[in-house]
Amino acid sequence: MKLGIMSFAHMHAYSYADVIKKLPGAELVGIADENQDRGRQVADYLDTRYYPTYEDLLKSEIDGVIITAANRDHRELTEMAAAAGKDILCEKPIATTLEDAKAMEKITREAGVKFQMAFPCRYIPAVQRLKTQYESGSLGRILAIRGTNHGRMPGGFFIDPQAAGGGAVIDHTVHLVDLVRWVFQTEFREVYCEMDRRFHDIPTEDCGLLTLELTNGAFMTLDPSWSKPDCFYTWGDLYMQVVGTEMVTEVDMMRQSLERISPEAPNYRWEFWGANSDYYLVKEFVDSFREQREPSISALDGIRALEVAVGAYESARTGQPVKLR
Repeated sequence: MKLGIMSFAHMHAYSYADVIKKLPGAELVGIADENQDRGRQVADYLDTRYYPTYEDLLKSEIDGVIITAANRDHRELTEMAAAAGKDILCEKPIATTLEDAKAMEKITREAGVKFQMAFPCRYIPAVQRLKTQYESGSLGRILAIRGTNHGRMPGGFFIDPQAAGGGAVIDHTVHLVDLVRWVFQTEFREVYCEMDRRFHDIPTEDCGLLTLELTNGAFMTLDPSWSKPDCFYTWGDLYMQVVGTEMVTEVDMMRQSLERISPEAPNYRWEFWGANSDYYLVKEFVDSFREQREPSISALDGIRALEVAVGAYESARTGQPVKLR
């Protein structure tokens, strides 16, 4: 599958590009970026071609694109790629508004191109093990879920309310919402949210707390804050504690690691050795093209995750719970 990358505004683009260069059956044909200096530097670094416009990239011999632009631009780039007949892997969140998200689903469906959301956390082995346990009945009926998705403050377009659609809440809510929907085959019924700016002098919120009701009868709390310092040894964390009638289980998705503590300097080292979830995300995109089937993570998955984030902002604005279903 010949691929192009549309924008390097989102840091995940670098990881996806690295995966493409390692993945059998995939080829990085070139990149386009609205920031020409950044685009040329990245193209040199990746030893690939830089296209000065998105239109030029879409006219090249590619089968699909990965969209890693600012959230606000996802709809426009999706429309361009769909019109050119290119399959699409789109970074999360799907868009900044539900209107744009639903338009993207309609545009790609009518154009007959594949559309896959970038929810790589589904490919973390601990998450897949949790799904297997739930489906086997080991957990029993789910009563409650406590989730966190803490991270460093990323800067860039992420702290521009218009370009990102918000701050930490929209950035970090969608990952765990997607995992809960996927693992437990449930939807979100109601959200109550409080958010604030406590850690950084930025235009957006950097912390929040969501209380959620699920259609399966369980409730959930979620802390999606940018509360990790720049010196933290990972970009953040992704954690769930699940209380079932038969079992309580904890999933720490960043702890696929080896910790080394010794008298020698440096006396502490954290070495990640776990599965590369971005690899399996891009592999699914390539496999769906090769096998001529729909990707397993759809535009609807992106819409459902965004619904919760949009509801959270409405709740924070009004001070009231917001019904989703």
